[in-house]
Amino acid sequence: MSLAGTPPHPAADSSPWECMLPGPPSRNNFGSVDISPSGLLAFPSGSSISVVDSRSLQHISTIPLPAPSSPSSSSASAAAAALSPFVTSVRWTPLPLSRDLLVTEPSSSHLILAVGDRHGRIALVDFRHKSVLLWLDSSDSASKSGIQDLCWILFRPDAYILAAISGPSTLSLYNATTGHCFFKYDSTPELLSCVRRDPFDPRHCCVIGLKGFLLSIVVLGEAEDEVVVEVLRIPTDCTEFLKLERDAASNGSSSSSTPAAAAFPRYSVKLTFSPQWRHILFVTFPRELVVFDLQYETALSNSSLPRGCSKFLDVLTDPNSDFLYCAHLDGKLSVWRRKEGEQVHLCCAMEELMPSIGSSVPSPSLLAVTICQSESTLQNVAKLYRDVPNTPQTKDFDNPFDFYEETQLISKSHMISISDDGKVCNWLLTAKEIVERDVEVIPYTGEDADGIASTDGINLERNKQQENLSGNKGRSSSVASEENTTFKICLVGQLQLLSSTLTMLAVPSPSLTATLARGGNYPAVAIPLVALGTQSGMIDIVDVSANAVAASFSVHTSAVRGLRWLGNSRLVSFSYNQLRSLALPFTVLEWTLPTVPKPVQNGPSTPKAKEGTPRASDGSSTPKATSSAASLDTSQDEAAESFAFALVNGALGVFEVHGRKIRDFRPKWPSSSFVASDGLITAMAYRLPHVVMGDRTGNIRWWDVTTGSSSSFNTHREGIRRLKFSPVVPGDQSRGRIAVLFYDNTFSVFDLDSPDPLANSLLQPQFPGTLVLELDWLPLRTDKHDPLVLCIAGADSSFRLLEVNVQDKRHGYIPQPQPVKERFRPVPICSPILLPTPHALALRMILQLGVKPSWFNTCSTAIDKRPQSIPEASSSAGDLRSYMIDLPAIGDSVVPEMLLKVLEPYRKEGCILDDEVAKLYATVVNKGSAVRFAFAAAIFGEASEALFWMQLPRAVKHLMSKLVSKSPLKSALSATVAELDGAVMLTRIISREKSLVTMGNTDSNQGQLRLMAFQQEELWESANERIPWHEKLEGEAAMQNQVHELVTVGNLEAAVSLLLSTPPESNYFYSNALRAVALSSAVSKSLLELAVKVVAANMVRTDRSLSGTHLLCAVGRHQEACSQLQDAGCWTDAATLAATHLKGSDYARVLQRWAGHVLHTEHNVWRALILYVAAGALPEALAALREAHQPDTAAMFILACREIHSEILSNSEDELDGPSVKDPPPNLPGLDPENEDVLVVGEYFGQYQRKLVHLCMDSQPYYD
Repeated sequence: MSLAGTPPHPAADSSPWECMLPGPPSRNNFGSVDISPSGLLAFPSGSSISVVDSRSLQHISTIPLPAPSSPSSSSASAAAAALSPFVTSVRWTPLPLSRDLLVTEPSSSHLILAVGDRHGRIALVDFRHKSVLLWLDSSDSASKSGIQDLCWILFRPDAYILAAISGPSTLSLYNATTGHCFFKYDSTPELLSCVRRDPFDPRHCCVIGLKGFLLSIVVLGEAEDEVVVEVLRIPTDCTEFLKLERDAASNGSSSSSTPAAAAFPRYSVKLTFSPQWRHILFVTFPRELVVFDLQYETALSNSSLPRGCSKFLDVLTDPNSDFLYCAHLDGKLSVWRRKEGEQVHLCCAMEELMPSIGSSVPSPSLLAVTICQSESTLQNVAKLYRDVPNTPQTKDFDNPFDFYEETQLISKSHMISISDDGKVCNWLLTAKEIVERDVEVIPYTGEDADGIASTDGINLERNKQQENLSGNKGRSSSVASEENTTFKICLVGQLQLLSSTLTMLAVPSPSLTATLARGGNYPAVAIPLVALGTQSGMIDIVDVSANAVAASFSVHTSAVRGLRWLGNSRLVSFSYNQLRSLALPFTVLEWTLPTVPKPVQNGPSTPKAKEGTPRASDGSSTPKATSSAASLDTSQDEAAESFAFALVNGALGVFEVHGRKIRDFRPKWPSSSFVASDGLITAMAYRLPHVVMGDRTGNIRWWDVTTGSSSSFNTHREGIRRLKFSPVVPGDQSRGRIAVLFYDNTFSVFDLDSPDPLANSLLQPQFPGTLVLELDWLPLRTDKHDPLVLCIAGADSSFRLLEVNVQDKRHGYIPQPQPVKERFRPVPICSPILLPTPHALALRMILQLGVKPSWFNTCSTAIDKRPQSIPEASSSAGDLRSYMIDLPAIGDSVVPEMLLKVLEPYRKEGCILDDEVAKLYATVVNKGSAVRFAFAAAIFGEASEALFWMQLPRAVKHLMSKLVSKSPLKSALSATVAELDGAVMLTRIISREKSLVTMGNTDSNQGQLRLMAFQQEELWESANERIPWHEKLEGEAAMQNQVHELVTVGNLEAAVSLLLSTPPESNYFYSNALRAVALSSAVSKSLLELAVKVVAANMVRTDRSLSGTHLLCAVGRHQEACSQLQDAGCWTDAATLAATHLKGSDYARVLQRWAGHVLHTEHNVWRALILYVAAGALPEALAALREAHQPDTAAMFILACREIHSEILSNSEDELDGPSVKDPPPNLPGLDPENEDVLVVGEYFGQYQRKLVHLCMDSQPYYD
């Protein structure tokens, strides 16, 4: 016999589990949760990691973490020491889908999880192979300090390091390739809580402590001296925490190696970076929300805990708006809005995340909340193209009048909450602004230009969005009016895992009546359900074919201690008549049901069978004879059931209940030597004709009640707690296989029909990582070649299925490939990231090139029969190239057809895109190449790439405006341009408040698109909006930063006023005075005279390097000032200054140098690409894509740029930002069809396509 498992993965252990359901998460898992950009939710459950599809909320897989290695020993203490500890932190790798097919083989590096546990171990787990790839080095750790949190940090374009908080105060940095720890930081006596990565700079991370200790780390390399550390502190009230520390010390519960989350589980301190504003942190202490500015090293605002709420648990940011979401310990969710013009947040709504359905004691607790990044990226794609109708989920179908409300959708966020009763909930939180209009809304009756099949409600929504474009261009998606904004939260999905610690396990055993009720000689199909009793009094019904909890209901207020299936019916009735009372000292009592007759036994029983004479050669004939005799003695409806029992003194007995009579079974007793004097029977299994017993000394005895033959052997183990016969089907060579559960919570499988059961057994002295509480066989076998399936309830609250294959040991164990069993799903899991890497890349290319929406319209999903149906009916099978919207303009035209053939199995299964995402694709597929590329990137979780494609048309348009604005008459017009520049400058410095008001006229710089800002107005307005945040700050350092911000946006008058306010006793007085004089000379003569009166001495000491920049600005040398800022590392400030003062090629040079820094230092290729395009450096953009080994993206980049360029040429001159004084160029610079670099890209892309086709043909389709 052997365990069934997947073929081992190189350098990794394979897991034998075919099915595993995790127990509920608990506070021992430290509230860890992580959702990948592609929508895969990972969270720890006990000592395992559960992965769930966030869109459909279906459980995908559970990966148990292997137990620590321990010295070999058979004792229970050694077995307990080898248990897998609680998983305390999980983090998905940020690596995207690898596309470097021409250099390396396809890998699943994008599906790697970093996992930390309570013993301080850190593992990199390959989710596709469900195995550990690498254990990070923790040998230098003297004590087993648990892992508190993990975070990935970028230090090379294709390599990350892993930051880990271990124990209470230690931060370690690991090389994720070698597993070596190259940096440690001990913050004792500060207790560390969590670590987060900066979305603007992936080399930067911050660590927060429970008392406000803040650690800012920038990783420049993998050496210890290449880690830059800065220590800061956030002021907060620590009175409550100090009391908790004293209580823990007095109780002796504190330990030098205990993580903060274990020592103080209800004192949570979390931080997160703002996705909108650089250097801004949001920190929640138990009773306080703090906004902290890393650049100014000070708190911008503090907000106290709202009334009626318990302590803060976590803080989340909305990627597309300025809303904050704070989770609380009592299960509530508070929504916070940023006050316009400030970094002050006000609580504007309160929602419940714990549905109050029924009552349980104790009530469940909220453990973790996270927000879906993939949903936000798809919403960005839809927002960019305003004529895309809202998806049906944005409407309230409970109120039909909502279709006609004058509301504008501000934000829509999907959140996932996890509670300790095993519930994973998907919440949809929408924010709408009520728009007051005097104009009557005219229903949209025009012809749908895109051919979108939509309802009246969708058409009306589209009409309202068009009105919003023309009449309301305010920044409503970022900052909304408090009075006119409404919030609504709805539960759109729920996944039920096992609800509590398992205590009992029961598998169905259909009775003879239920079996024969079907008629004929064919047995009824066994129920694929397993009932599990829990510690909390719940009963969980598990559907093993779906590997999911089918039902969960409460039956007790205490633990379930007994559970038994009664039959196949859902209806239960109960009545009883007492037949006889047996007052005997039982230790074990087991019953058996009559076995099903074989099909050959159709005639009446022979007298020999009626006499019950057994056949020693074939034990299976005896139960049939007994059953036949019973059927002749009584009527058909009176079933006979046999019972076997053991007494305290070791005596055995067998009796039979026949109808309403109890009679002696008259077994043939074994010899007297069979019963040992000291062998207390602790477990028994009874299947006619065999009775098998186990005692507390580890002996197993079996007895044939029809022949009296018996035998025994010693397992050399501890006492036996449970014995279970394996199911038998016609053709089985053995009827004596039993599963044995020992008191040390280990198990074995023996074959009692073999000459030496102890030698011919499957020994499992220690189950990997957990102890076994209960076990039983699943009666699903219909053929003798089917494997035996063992159900196991683990001590870690998990439920597992184990396949036991019976093989001939004479030929050794030879693994044979078996067909993958399809798992039943209520709806297909549409997660393209789970496809084999070649198939995922094939789907990505098909979406990029543009496949018709009818390709998704399969019978299995029946999309065409739903209200949100995709237009175009499915065409008949034929030339698959007809599904493409057009023949590709680049690459081989035959490749798309071959890729469609490869993807056909997934299309038939309906597991490519779900209905909502396919509907979105149908609305954008004809909007151009760039939006298709953005959609494909968003589907595979590459948010930065999606933002790049969404910004590319604006960047090319910006470049074209610069190209057509160039004129040979530039020298003659220079004076006029200078005058205009001066007029603009004077307008900007008149009033800062006036400039802030004008920011409301831009609606393109919302949400995540701030990361890709490049236009002068965008950069200038973004910098202007930050200035009021710091007006009330005090201190010399804050004032210097304020002056710097005012100078970069051109508000010299305010800068001079601030500099002159410096008191004479200040160390900065003279340097500030000198700068005030220089800056005032650029404003007006009167201001210069005022500044000169204040200055009484010369500069006596050096100032910050930024002072020289200010002097350069005062004399109009803005290009040199930008270079000096870039040399000092102030790249955003340099770009802001250039956006304020520079134009044309001068501004382009600043952008291009900035792009080089972003590419080579920050390793953000997508942000660098958009800067290169805006600067007109298209050849450099192609070179960057070549260095990133993305031949497909380089080809698509050329395709998109040409398409955008041709659209600009075909449109009128009004589409350009300025007047055209020159004919637009026929080709973009550097992208001529004859350009050598362009030709190389096309050839490289052809090789990539051919390699991809070969890899796709060699890969087997993946079925869940």
